[in-house]
Amino acid sequence: MQIQVDSTRPQPLVEQIVSAIRGQIDDRILRPGMRLPPIRRLAEHQGVSRFTVVEAYDRLVAQGYLDSRRGSGFYVAPRKLPEPEHEDPDRVERAIDAAWLMRELGNVDGERVMAASGSLPPSWMEEDAVMRNLRQLARSPDARVTSYGTPQGFAPLREQLQVRLAEAGIRALPSQILLTYGATQALDLVARYFLKAGDAVLVDDPGYWNVFASFRLQGFRLLGVPRREDGPDLEALEALLAHEQPRLFFTQSLLHNPTSSCLSAATAFRLLQLAEKHDFMIVDDDIYGDMLAGSGTRLAALDQLQRVIHVGSFSKTISGNLRVGFLAARPDLARALTDVKITTTLSSPELAERMVHLMLTEGHYHKYIDRLQSRLLRATERTSRMLEQVGLVPDFEPRGGQFVWMAVPGVADTTAMARQAVEVGIILAPGSVFRSNAQPSNYLRFNVATCEHPRLARFLAQQVGA
Repeated sequence: MQIQVDSTRPQPLVEQIVSAIRGQIDDRILRPGMRLPPIRRLAEHQGVSRFTVVEAYDRLVAQGYLDSRRGSGFYVAPRKLPEPEHEDPDRVERAIDAAWLMRELGNVDGERVMAASGSLPPSWMEEDAVMRNLRQLARSPDARVTSYGTPQGFAPLREQLQVRLAEAGIRALPSQILLTYGATQALDLVARYFLKAGDAVLVDDPGYWNVFASFRLQGFRLLGVPRREDGPDLEALEALLAHEQPRLFFTQSLLHNPTSSCLSAATAFRLLQLAEKHDFMIVDDDIYGDMLAGSGTRLAALDQLQRVIHVGSFSKTISGNLRVGFLAARPDLARALTDVKITTTLSSPELAERMVHLMLTEGHYHKYIDRLQSRLLRATERTSRMLEQVGLVPDFEPRGGQFVWMAVPGVADTTAMARQAVEVGIILAPGSVFRSNAQPSNYLRFNVATCEHPRLARFLAQQVGA
């Protein structure tokens, strides 16, 4: 083996050995079945400790490059090369399918315009602060990196959430707060507890497409309530309630996805009256609330968790990778939903919860949110102006947040536009994805943080002009 370890390089010695051996195996210089030098001999030849060589060999075994044979040594493992990836012939045809779109949004490519993205770009988030706190947490003697978390979640974070909810006018004891694996798990726990296949459930229309896909998978009947600038269309809701008896209504008070609309106080009061009259619970998904500049009306602040289950998350503002969410509910429901969580997932990741607790208590989160709100307002203004210039039409002026919801004039369904966009490296979110039952729509949802690209403006202008 031609390996040259250099202690003056910044790369650790173990990584130098691993990289060199792996490269020679990939280049077919070292062939399957060939025996590597014994640990002692390689260590003496490279002037490193035996422990360094042992760790390097162990890593290569874990990565599938080497086989360890007791009493014999280490050998190059046979490696079956993966089959070349073939183009999916249905890829463009599935451009409006919810699961397809979720996969596409996870396929980050610097050449693609991710106008459909549901997340902020990494450059907009506090990555340095996250890394700093990760290092601090790793040095903590009580980090508990190898054990399960508690079923209800890290107690100090729940206590901190009690303070944050109180600032929003929501009274909740830590025992009423359940930490979850993102807001997605919180919504799923509620659905599992209240619903069974065939049950009707009220949802915003348009609304949160990921929830729609999950509910369809579980066999629920989705009853779409049209969304207006001030919240759900209450006349349409009353018409549904005249002949349906749903147990849940999933909605968003603040910066609704995809329209960025916010609930008015008048609509909120009337909605709570209808929930009382017709005996259904309201699940308020507040994952974008921190992005709102100024105050807004939250259902849980008016109802104090009697008929409202309040859901939040830090995936949109701190880290989508940590996946820390929560729900707040009245005491009996909090206990019942904790039991559902124990049954389905035992606990949530305490290491991630401790990480979020550090971010919230070190004092920088509020300043970061202030900057983010201002940045989103500016991006919303720029994106809205660009989209209107190419011919798209808004229903109303958004108050900020991450999304702009625009109609394409003269088009009955933006599905075809999404298909054509895929072919030129632009990922669009057609309105049908956000409809309760995937009905055709002439709308598109845009992420204001990812739309400042001249290729997107040219494509949209060509489509509208055509």
